[in-house]
Formats: sequence, structure tokens, C-alpha cells
Amino acid sequence: MIKKIFLTGFFAIFLAVTAGAWIYPEHRDIMNLAIQRLDSYHRATLDRLWALAIIGNESRLDPRVADFSQGLDPKYLDYGAWTAIGGDHSTSAENMLYNILQTEWIMDVANIAARLKDGITNSTNRSERVNRLRESDLRLLRADPEYVSRAGANNGHFMLARPDVNTSAIEYFDTCFKQGCEPNPVGTYMWYHTSALLKITTLNDPGLTAEQRSAIALAALADEAFSIHFLEDCFASGHVAGVWGDASQRKGTHDYYDEKGLEVTTWNGERLVLMGDAYMRPTDAERASATIYLSLRELLDAAIHSPSVPLFNDQAGLLTADTFNVAKATKMPNRKVDSVICMLFVPVLITTPVPGLANGLGELPRFRSEIGPFIGVSPAARFDFLSGGFSTSQNTAGFIPGLELGLRIGLGLEGVLNESGDGLAFIDIGWRQDGASTIKIQNEPALKQFGAIFSAVPSRDAFYFRLRLPFCLIPGDLLFAGPFVYLFSPKAFNKMVVAAGNGGLLPWQYGMVTPIGRFQFILGREIGICLYGTGRGADSYLLPDTKGDPDEQVLITMYSTQFDFPILEYRPFTTYTAGQSAHLVLQLNAGFDIPGKRTLIYPPESELPDVELIWHVGLRLAFDWRYYFKKRQKS
Repeated sequence: MIKKIFLTGFFAIFLAVTAGAWIYPEHRDIMNLAIQRLDSYHRATLDRLWALAIIGNESRLDPRVADFSQGLDPKYLDYGAWTAIGGDHSTSAENMLYNILQTEWIMDVANIAARLKDGITNSTNRSERVNRLRESDLRLLRADPEYVSRAGANNGHFMLARPDVNTSAIEYFDTCFKQGCEPNPVGTYMWYHTSALLKITTLNDPGLTAEQRSAIALAALADEAFSIHFLEDCFASGHVAGVWGDASQRKGTHDYYDEKGLEVTTWNGERLVLMGDAYMRPTDAERASATIYLSLRELLDAAIHSPSVPLFNDQAGLLTADTFNVAKATKMPNRKVDSVICMLFVPVLITTPVPGLANGLGELPRFRSEIGPFIGVSPAARFDFLSGGFSTSQNTAGFIPGLELGLRIGLGLEGVLNESGDGLAFIDIGWRQDGASTIKIQNEPALKQFGAIFSAVPSRDAFYFRLRLPFCLIPGDLLFAGPFVYLFSPKAFNKMVVAAGNGGLLPWQYGMVTPIGRFQFILGREIGICLYGTGRGADSYLLPDTKGDPDEQVLITMYSTQFDFPILEYRPFTTYTAGQSAHLVLQLNAGFDIPGKRTLIYPPESELPDVELIWHVGLRLAFDWRYYFKKRQKS
């Protein structure tokens, strides 16, 4: 039950963040470049439509259809911003308009996006870019209350994989729009572009009132902006590879091609290399804008040359934006499209990239991310600084070395947002061997020549447990409070998981990516418990006779329990193959060793000496190897 809840919550975050292709400022830039491509005649038509559409909404919408001078704190939304809001911060054109015109948080989203663009532009290396994205993702998740739950139940932003190499452009487009097909960007574009064209062709009806004309312009531009969001998605490399596989494959493949790029051929034979989300180059924006320009020009042509015969329309509501919910749909709904409109799809869509093949021969290489259940081993070496020995008279500090070997079972969720996130959860069960301490039973210099024989803490072994779990506000809250929150409010649980996986509600545990590795403050996320004396029996100690002559020694056996709390973690590198990963982890930790049951051995007439807990602080160097379980793919 708990595993299912955690997978549901983190998978929702994954969908939210990777659902849309380009990030907000990239979507907006592509659209504004397309507007810039318009000739003076079509640009004048768009300006006229925009002027009609913003009537009554001048306090929210920019008087300029494309504002190229927007700063870091935008006060208005231009038309390019609509394409960014459509699909990622809304579920339909109708919902998009509501969010644009009625909500306050949408301006926070625009502000975050503007600052993200500036941050990426000024990033000097990959690490800065990753951290900027992380910060932006978290701010967006907080600003947009539905960002996680809006993720939906489909792959609607990913292009459908081709079934075979002989699939023609027309066959592919028909399949994408066909009733019952899985939601996809080509099908969604066709649906909403159709709605926009049907509305815009009625705009010149002389019987319309000024209010109706304004409402139609607003609705048509909303439908077109929503459609263009998905048409732009067709040019993000991580979304062109063709979607299939489990969450780990989808996330890993998406992230790999977005960053590394993908060579593609468009349906009309143009060859190019595409980049993806947050890695868009000027050439990528220019190429995508060329296709967006074609779609936008079709809409404007329909507004200029309205057909003499009304076009067939099987959908009601010309005065309002379309309501097809792309986030909740599991299949494309049925729609009959006028043949005149069908002819307009092909010139636009043949300029889009040909997606990768489906699972089988000729498929593009797939990549996995660290998402899902795993089993692994974790050997470690440690070196701890002790406050003293267990005896109340042993207050000289010293050191103690140790080795660990553990079996690990867990849920890999580190990279749900990006590689700076941390949703890792695991439990270790293992064995630990400690060397003898440098602290002696008494502060006598002569005792040092006897080596470990007179160590205050002798060499000892133990079974240990190590638990790691992200938390939102209080360590362990996901484990104890999470299931109850999930039952009563899945949305609240998703927000709780978002916060836990990315630094907590008080974001002091961010993972910071640097050129030399990843640093993270993790106090409260991980705990180790070491049970000394549970293996070969209670450990033997020579302690000063605190109840008699302190110069004499007594021999006792004692159990003890050590608690270990990692504070700071550094990961210099990670390697990941198709189903295995390897991490080198260096932790700064602190804790205490609590004495337990004691038995007096010699001399029998003495009393048990007083003991106290030992504080420690030290370093732990671990090698974390994991094997991820994966679903078998059909050939």
C-alpha cells in the first residue's frame, strides 16, 4: 500500500515536469518568432484580431500581440505567453483562458518563466543550468496549485512512435487524429486548429454584434494558441523519439535526447538536429517557428477570406473556447472534420519531424533513469571521531575505523524533477566491523605500546539497519502521515511529496549540482542504527572501577546501540546502464552510542561501573550499487 502511494505521488511529479516539451520561455519565444515572420498584411490582420480579443481584458493582456521588450517582471501576457500556458498550465483552451484572465497565480508563473530565461541565458556551465531549472520547477509547483495534479493520465505531449518504416505521412496523421488513438501532440494540434478555423471563419458575418465579434476572436485565438503549444512540442527532441516503455525508460529517454540532441528528418525530407526542453538553441527556435508560422498564417487567411458556404461543424459553442481536456483523456474523441479544413493540415504537418519507430527492430536507443524499485549492495568504510569511552572517567577523544557491508532494497526516485532532486528511499540490512579505538582504558602514555589490547572501545561487530526517506517538514512524516493525507486529499499528498523530494517545506535540503559533483544537506533524511553485541554475543570491556579504586579495572560485557545521522552528502559521480547504477557517496555524519545491558565478569565482588553514552562525528565513504527491476517489453 505504502509503495503504491509513493509511486503514485512521485510519478505524478514526473508527469507534471516532463509532460510539456519546451519550457515556458521557449514556447513563448517560438511563437513570437513565428509572429515576427508574418508579412505586413497578415501581421495587420493578427493585430486586428488581438485588439478585438483583449477588449475588456486590458488589465491582463498586453496591448502588443508580441512583446519583445518584456523584462524580468512582466505586467501583461502577450499572445506568445498563451502558447506556453496552454497544455502545461491548463487542460483545455477554455481552462487556459480562465487561468489567463481570472487567476492571480498565472502572473507569478510568467514572472518565474522570465527569470528562468534570464538564468539559463546567463548560465556559464551545465551545473548552473540544472540548478536554475530545479529552482524554477519548484517555484512553478508552488505558484500553480494544479501543476502536479494536472499531469493527467496520458502521454499527450509525446509523439506516437511509428509502427514501421513504411508508414506514410498521411497514414500517420490519420492515425494520430483517429477516434480511440492515444492522445498525442499531432492529434491535439489537429483538434484545436480545427476549432480555431471554424470560429475564425464566422467572424465576418455581418449579423454579429460587437460583443460577439470580440468573443469569437478571443475564442479562436485561444484555440489556436492551445493547438500551437502541441505543434511546438513536435520539435523537442525528447518528445520526437517515440514514446513507449515504463516510467523509467520514458523519463531517461526524454532527458537524454533533450540534452544530447537527435538527428531527424521531416516528412517532407528536410534533415536537421533537434535539441529539447531547456536546451533550445536559436536554430531550434527558428526552425520550429517556421512551422508555427504556417499554422498561424492559415488561421489569418481564413479570417481574411471567409468561405461563402459555412463549414461543417459537429462541435457546439462558437463563442467560447474549446473544452477538450487533454490531461484527462485516455483516447482521442470522435470528430468529423470538414474536408476543406482537412486539406489545410498536410502543408503544416509535413514540415514536422518523423518520430522514431515503436519497440522492436530499428528502434532508437532507449535510456533509463533512476526511477523504480531496486535491490543492491552498499559496502562502506568509515572513520569516526569519538568524544571518549563508555566510562565516565574516559573523557579523552580519539578515533575508530570501521567497515560495513549491507544489502539494500529501495525505490529510486532521485531524478524525478532533475538530477538535483532527491526522492530516494531505501532500507539497508547489513553487518559492520569496527576496529579498536585509539582511546585507552586510562590516560597512561605507557598503555599505547600495548596497541589495541587496552583500547577503551575494543574491536567489535554488529548488525545494522539504515533507513532513508525524504520528509516534508518533520523526519518520517511521509511514512506516518503520508498515507492518511493521500486517502483524504491526493492533491495535498502530491504537494507534500514534491516538497519532500526537493528539499522539504523549508527548502534547506536542496541538492546542489556542481562541476565536481552533487552536494546536499540531508540531516533527518537518513538514519543508521547499529546493534552491537547481537552477533557473537555481548562485547567485553575493561573499564575503570568507578565504584571502588579508579586505578583498578573491571571486566564487563555490554550491549550497545549506536545511532548515526548523516548531515552532509557529496556524490562525485554516478554511472547508469540499462538497469544498473553505481554511486560513490561521501557523508559527514554524527551520532551517539548508548550503552545497554551490562554484566559484571571480573572481579565478582566489584560493582558495575558507571557508563555514559559516546558522541561521535565522522566520515563515511560508501559505494552504492543498484539493480533496477524493469518490465519486460514485448517485441
